[in-house]
Amino acid sequence: MPKPKKPRTKEHYYKSAKAHGYRARSAYKLRQIAAKYKLLSGINTVVELCSSPGGWTQVLREMDSGIEIVAVDLNPMSPIERVTFIQGDILDSGILDRIRAATRGPVGLVISDCAPKVSGNWELDVVRQLSLAEGTLDIGLKLLDEKGKVLTKVFQGSGFEDFLHATKKKYHSVKLVKPAASRTTSAEIYLLAIGPIGQPDDEIGD
Repeated sequence: MPKPKKPRTKEHYYKSAKAHGYRARSAYKLRQIAAKYKLLSGINTVVELCSSPGGWTQVLREMDSGIEIVAVDLNPMSPIERVTFIQGDILDSGILDRIRAATRGPVGLVISDCAPKVSGNWELDVVRQLSLAEGTLDIGLKLLDEKGKVLTKVFQGSGFEDFLHATKKKYHSVKLVKPAASRTTSAEIYLLAIGPIGQPDDEIGD
């Protein structure tokens, strides 16, 4: 009888990322999600939030050489060919105008692997991470076309269920995704929201 396969570890993906030239092992998380859920199907423009160091950006470019990519991060990011980079805080009120100037119209996909700097206080880290996820989803409501998608990382902890309930009021389809590259013991999970529901402000001109 063959031995059962051991689960792939954090070290496996770290070594594989280094061998492949990815800037972060999280590149495999996006690869797995994109393949399973056809994330880039029909997509012309992607906005990536919290993009630095660029592991996800590399995967986007690798999987589709033709898509337009606008990457945003508070920290600098080394250039990637044919990627527009904006340095700024995704929770800053002025960031949306800068993204719109770069995309020049509605986008098909907003993705985010945002995580706060770990404080050592788990409850505080969850609150901060949910704030980043909420910011991502709100940016999605303002940027996406009617069939657009948002993929964002979420920590499961205090406030998660309320966050999930609120998201289901904003998007037509909401599902939780756990790629194999995420450790099974981790509270990290990804939320895929599709089809922003029109907000009252959408019908009001600038």
